[in-house]
Amino acid sequence: MGMNTTEFDEIRPYHDEELPQIYEELIADPAFRNMVAVAFPDIPFDQFAAKMRQCKTKSELQRQLVYRLMWMFANNFSDGLTGDFTSLPSKEAAYTFITNHRDIILDSGFLSILLLDNGMETVEIAIGDNLLVYPWIKKLVRVVKSFIVQRGLTMRQILESSARMSRYMHYTITEKKHSIWIAQREGRAKDSNDRTQESIVKMIAMGKEGNMIDSLTEMNITPLALSYEYDPCDFLKAKEFQQKRDDATFKKSQQDDLENMKTGLIGYKGRVHLQTGTCITGELQKLDRTLPKAELVPQVVSLIDTQIHRNYRMYPGNYVALDLLNDSNIFASHYSLKEKARFEEYINGQLDKIDLPNKDIPFLRHKLLLMYANPLKNYLAALKG
Repeated sequence: MGMNTTEFDEIRPYHDEELPQIYEELIADPAFRNMVAVAFPDIPFDQFAAKMRQCKTKSELQRQLVYRLMWMFANNFSDGLTGDFTSLPSKEAAYTFITNHRDIILDSGFLSILLLDNGMETVEIAIGDNLLVYPWIKKLVRVVKSFIVQRGLTMRQILESSARMSRYMHYTITEKKHSIWIAQREGRAKDSNDRTQESIVKMIAMGKEGNMIDSLTEMNITPLALSYEYDPCDFLKAKEFQQKRDDATFKKSQQDDLENMKTGLIGYKGRVHLQTGTCITGELQKLDRTLPKAELVPQVVSLIDTQIHRNYRMYPGNYVALDLLNDSNIFASHYSLKEKARFEEYINGQLDKIDLPNKDIPFLRHKLLLMYANPLKNYLAALKG
């Protein structure tokens, strides 16, 4: 194909031959050393650095270090992580996994370790540069197979940057034959009402000339549902809802973002399940390709959303939340009184963590319950549909 791939140099993961140089830069960075000390308290840094230098490829680094770290987060801060990929026709093919978005680091991290356990290769990860607040983070994510989504650009830059990223994704799937993870929206769904943003579908389609359906078809788009029984950041999201309600100009700080990252990693998640849906290629080919983009895009979005919603795993708390919200007991057969009491206790505990001068408890409780009820509402609607 003779594609000029140098255009991807500032956004792509590092090539394996670039790793030794980047390792040295990371090893010399005090902030990186500090992070390693926190993540691997039982390993002296020199030993960690030696282990890192031994990893000649990104895949090796993921298997040797990242894999262990991610399973540590799963084992220590959840009641079990499971994944079901039986809907995938082949373990060798490259897929574009589009998922709902709960956790900045773990959504893609958990996907990668479960893929490894299923005899598949890890994914390349689309990550927004707004999260790469320090130079060492920017380097580290590119070491662990992330490519960079540029944010905060002017209109013209956004178009150029999106087109380049899309070309990179097409190149990754068709030429490198490597799977990709991308969230269905920019930023996490604050109320867990998971909807794919049209801009994500448009961006993915940009990378290949010609018909939009052909462009999307070659990407093997496979929606995947992430179901966290509890979202450790739920109380932070509820707090932000009130802050935005009370002050239209409220913006989260960098410190808030870091707190969200940390809470997401080490907060209690209950059970976590990842479930692939069906690749939407067959459905895409049934769409009327003569329609204008403005009409096609919502149809593609709906294909993705239906698959994500149908493949949620529902936990007792989801049913309790919807009943509490509607002041009903329609779903009482889905939970025991003990499970109901446990969920209410959990919600009260999260409410207690919210520190606001004019704390509006009924409002905050409503927002928290919505976060657990919305996936169930969408699940029930998708099953009907």
